[in-house]
Amino acid sequence: MVEVTGEPSPNQEPTAPSADGGGVSAVVRRRFATVDTKLDRFSWLATAVVVAIAAILRFVGLSSPKGKIFDETYYAKDGYGLITRAVEWNYKDNVPSYVVHPPLGKWLIGLGEWAFGYQDAESKVSVPGHLITTAPEFGWRFSAAVIGTLSVLLLVRIGRRMFHSTVLGCAAGLLLALDGFHLVLSRAALLDIFLLFFVLAAFGALVLDRDARRRRWARALDEGLDPSQPGRAGRPSTGWRTWPWWRLAAGVLIGCACAVKWSALYFVPAFALLVLLWEVGVRRSAGVRRPWRDTLLDELPWLVLAGVLMVGTYLATWSGWLITDDGYYRLASAYPSAPLSDRPVIGPLINLFEYHRAAYGFHAQLDDAHKYQSWPWQWLLLGRPVAFHYASNGTCGAPTCASEILLLGTPLLWWSFLPALVALAWLGLARRDWRAGAILLTVAAGLLPWFWLALDGRTMFSFYAAPVVPFLVLAVVYVLGALIAPAGGDVGEVVPLVPGDPSYERRLVGSIAAGAYVLLVGLCFAYFYPIFVGKVIPYSDWLSRMWLDGRWI
Repeated sequence: MVEVTGEPSPNQEPTAPSADGGGVSAVVRRRFATVDTKLDRFSWLATAVVVAIAAILRFVGLSSPKGKIFDETYYAKDGYGLITRAVEWNYKDNVPSYVVHPPLGKWLIGLGEWAFGYQDAESKVSVPGHLITTAPEFGWRFSAAVIGTLSVLLLVRIGRRMFHSTVLGCAAGLLLALDGFHLVLSRAALLDIFLLFFVLAAFGALVLDRDARRRRWARALDEGLDPSQPGRAGRPSTGWRTWPWWRLAAGVLIGCACAVKWSALYFVPAFALLVLLWEVGVRRSAGVRRPWRDTLLDELPWLVLAGVLMVGTYLATWSGWLITDDGYYRLASAYPSAPLSDRPVIGPLINLFEYHRAAYGFHAQLDDAHKYQSWPWQWLLLGRPVAFHYASNGTCGAPTCASEILLLGTPLLWWSFLPALVALAWLGLARRDWRAGAILLTVAAGLLPWFWLALDGRTMFSFYAAPVVPFLVLAVVYVLGALIAPAGGDVGEVVPLVPGDPSYERRLVGSIAAGAYVLLVGLCFAYFYPIFVGKVIPYSDWLSRMWLDGRWI
């Protein structure tokens, strides 16, 4: 094996193949061999601290406020129906519920209700938990809190792997943990936190796939592979051990995301493009003569298989609807006016298609006015947050009190997103950095389609931006990493601050600025914390937090 003496920048230009055609140079092999950086021994300890902070913020007081808030009135009921009848069920009228979102997120909500109990006064349903009986609100919010905490863990590890820096990885996780938008979604039985988690997990799997494929090329080069040779002779050997397992896992995970909300489909072409670009990049660096042609020949079949797994995973989440006869639109005899089928095997799939067509029609025509609706160009500016809960009763030691749960991003963090994206685009172009491109492409995939749909006047809400929040945080962290990186060095490169170094003063100021920024985000989060979790506070204190009073009230 090539001896590795350092950790080169992931953006370093490789040396061309040797002139005698005997293979690539040792520099190229060393570049590939160091892609999978060993985690330092403190990495997981630091990760555990960040995740513990996230868990405390998300679980403490989770059962407050009492009752169902905002759209919990739909999803908590649907979750209970799924765990009891395998389909969404209206217990009040004892009929199937017509729903317009796939079932996976509601299945996860239902698992919390199964474990900790469920109660619905309107439907006169009250059941104890199978594990522990708690306040029913804890049951239907439990899974969201778990997934919200796990998404912080994912972001720490993804940031750690992308930037090769424990500090930047933990900074990304901490900023996400201290984001009010993410916190509120992690403490409510809505679907968007599950969508965020599965999209982020799929992206993380693709990053692992990128590293694994580069290690594969590194081993082949060390064994004497000559990539200038035509056909299979110039490519690494194949076998089930070299299959792109992480890419296939990404197919399953994006299928899970689609099974929460269909808007996950916007990320599918972006992720496929990332895979192709990364595969072309590794072949070009290795000296392959026709990197695009070889990439398409080698990788398209795997992308197709990942797509098959995505579809299969999505259909599997509908198994309760397909197997039982209770689901809405399930039987033609129950809906004679619809073009449904009672034929065995194929009939359920035909009916499921009709169900999806009806649900798509609902979404396409959704243009009813709502007081909390907003447009995509308002989201990153916090132009119209959504109030999940508001009450003026309670005791707070003042003549009038207020309690609110406002889906509001931590202002200092969110108002940093647009400048960070601009800086990321500039830095990424200047450095030809794959990480900047991956972050920008994913953010574009999650936001730009909504701008197009806005032209039709679709009713939209700020929580539609949930899946891109971790990637916006990564954009901020990338810029912070650039501030503290040595001159000409890689973002995340750890080099001690030494007086006399040409970039010493700039890095010292950058390190102080980065640390101060994270601290200020934490203070901003603490100030707004009462309106993230519904604490009862004096009305004057609540009003002082309505910075954009015309739009936040």
